[in-house]
Amino acid sequence: MTGAGDAAFIAAVKPLVDAMGGEMLPPDEAGTDDVVLSWEGADVVAVRLPQLADSLDHILAALERRKGMPLADLDRRAKQEIVRSLEARGAFSVRHGVETVASALGVSRFTVYNYLNREKNS
Repeated sequence: MTGAGDAAFIAAVKPLVDAMGGEMLPPDEAGTDDVVLSWEGADVVAVRLPQLADSLDHILAALERRKGMPLADLDRRAKQEIVRSLEARGAFSVRHGVETVASALGVSRFTVYNYLNREKNS
């Protein structure tokens, strides 16, 4: 990870890597599951993607920062919107996804399922 052009490339991809909850490291430290990004024919940076369960925690933390308060303190409508958003992002395909989201929202699993079913029946 050197050179002026490399630094610009790294700066450009960093917000995406941060949003995914990934980690950037030198390409020579990449493991088999890491993604090595090349620019102009040279390996510039490797990205270590988070495990899916870690991604959900990262997404929930980002939502909390964006809302400026704990997700559990949001009103019912805002919680329903978050559940719809998370469903669109595949959050409920992660093992224990419903439980993780329910805990973050301060509601029961049953309530999360009701929010999901309500959207499908609308």
